[in-house]
Amino acid sequence: MKIRPPKFIKKLFPTFIWNFPDEKEGIFLTFDDGPRPEVTPWLLDLLDKYDAKATFFCIGKNVEMFPELFEEVKRRGHAVGNHSYSHVKGWGMPTGDYVRDIDIAGDMIKSNLFRPPYARIGPNQARVLNERYHAIMWNILSRDYNRALSGQACANNVIPHIEAGDIIVFHDSIKCAPNLFEALPLVLEAIKNKGLICKRIEL
Repeated sequence: MKIRPPKFIKKLFPTFIWNFPDEKEGIFLTFDDGPRPEVTPWLLDLLDKYDAKATFFCIGKNVEMFPELFEEVKRRGHAVGNHSYSHVKGWGMPTGDYVRDIDIAGDMIKSNLFRPPYARIGPNQARVLNERYHAIMWNILSRDYNRALSGQACANNVIPHIEAGDIIVFHDSIKCAPNLFEALPLVLEAIKNKGLICKRIEL
């Protein structure tokens, strides 16, 4: 099953990037919620094995705790983006408080890319953040965070639907690690077999 964003959400946030429709050969793997030493080093080694580049949407608290690992992500040639400082949900949160949390992370991560945690962001929050970030969403969601699913099921959420220009979401978090460890090698092999190239997001 491909988890597509609802059309009304796309209309509500027309400046957000959901995929890259003009891309001919690239696909864009993204990883949220890291870096974590229990997961991210394994992930970096696997990406190297496939000569794959990706974009890591990092939580500021994790960057603060694991600065060397954050630098290693960049050293390996991957892009980084802002996923807030404390993984906040925008819905029901005052815009000023939400933006401050994002900007605290922004001072550490130093990227013009942003992804709202849980995709829960209000129009006013989006309008303020659009002035200094590109909001990167997705059009394929692996659902690796769902503990009721197996890693194979998460891979099946992705592999049948892969096309050039897609933005795919996984997570390099402890919670998602079992599904990530099983699903991602299968997905990378499928991408290779389709003749596509894993690219980092650069805007």
